[in-house]
Amino acid sequence: MNLRHFRASVLATCLLSSPLALAQPVAATAADPVRDRASILAMQGEYIVDFAFDETVLLKPGYERAPAMRSGGNETVIVVEDSPTKLVLQHILVDGKSGHVTKHWRQDWTYEAPQRFEFSADQTWHVRKIPAELNRGAWTQCVYEVSDAPRYCGTGRWDYAGGAATWTSDPSWRPLPRREYTKRSDYNAIVAINRHTLTPNGWTHEQFNTKVLRKPDGSQEPLAREFGFNDYVKTQDVDFKPAYTYWKATQGFWGKVRQRWDAYLGKAPGVRLKTKIDGMAMIIPLFGQAEQLEKGGKVADKDIDAVFAKWVTAAPAE
Repeated sequence: MNLRHFRASVLATCLLSSPLALAQPVAATAADPVRDRASILAMQGEYIVDFAFDETVLLKPGYERAPAMRSGGNETVIVVEDSPTKLVLQHILVDGKSGHVTKHWRQDWTYEAPQRFEFSADQTWHVRKIPAELNRGAWTQCVYEVSDAPRYCGTGRWDYAGGAATWTSDPSWRPLPRREYTKRSDYNAIVAINRHTLTPNGWTHEQFNTKVLRKPDGSQEPLAREFGFNDYVKTQDVDFKPAYTYWKATQGFWGKVRQRWDAYLGKAPGVRLKTKIDGMAMIIPLFGQAEQLEKGGKVADKDIDAVFAKWVTAAPAE
């Protein structure tokens, strides 16, 4: 399957008719992974972040546009792993008044990754090969939940047209975001194109989302398109020391947690979670164990294993 046919197939499957999908840039120049690595590493740092989500095009008859969503926070992005072909960035939130720390999402970047996980059904992610036409010269970004559970991956090349470093993914499936699944039950998946751009003051994350109800019979009902804009602006006005103190105490623990997830996500078939959609059955005990370490206590490997044994299993074979 050539790249043109692959993209057309993905677009049809994902129900995307937006011109934005068709406008994904394809770099004509040779890949430059060294320059790309520098662009990814440029996302580390301390930021004030604004999150904005607006439903735009309504696709289902009778559907009413949901209210716009606005939020924000103070977030530091820490490099956890740095190698020529893989970079891992951990996001940590800090409350500016109380200094309370929350381990946030994580993004992994892999150059010419041979495979990635894909959100295939409720609480299920299958590991699938990436077509060579899509993967050549490209970076695959995989995004993880606060518990390091999987969320979504996307593959694309960095582009430097006009002097702006920009990475745009192919369309891919993802579960409902936390801002929605506690409030919505009328859809159960999002197909998204993600775009990261470096700016003079930080970086931005644009999301071109389509909210879809995936039905048991395999049919799909799109509800609406949504545009998300996350703006990371560098700051020196927030004390992030609590975040670094937290990470120093818990980074070894979270490394072990990642290893356990990797045992499922590093090969087919993938992983299935036995928790409710909010994932709190895993988030609460893992965060509790991290807090125990932060206070100077100890956490045995068997305690981590017990959480995974109760709530995580291999995905069914495809």
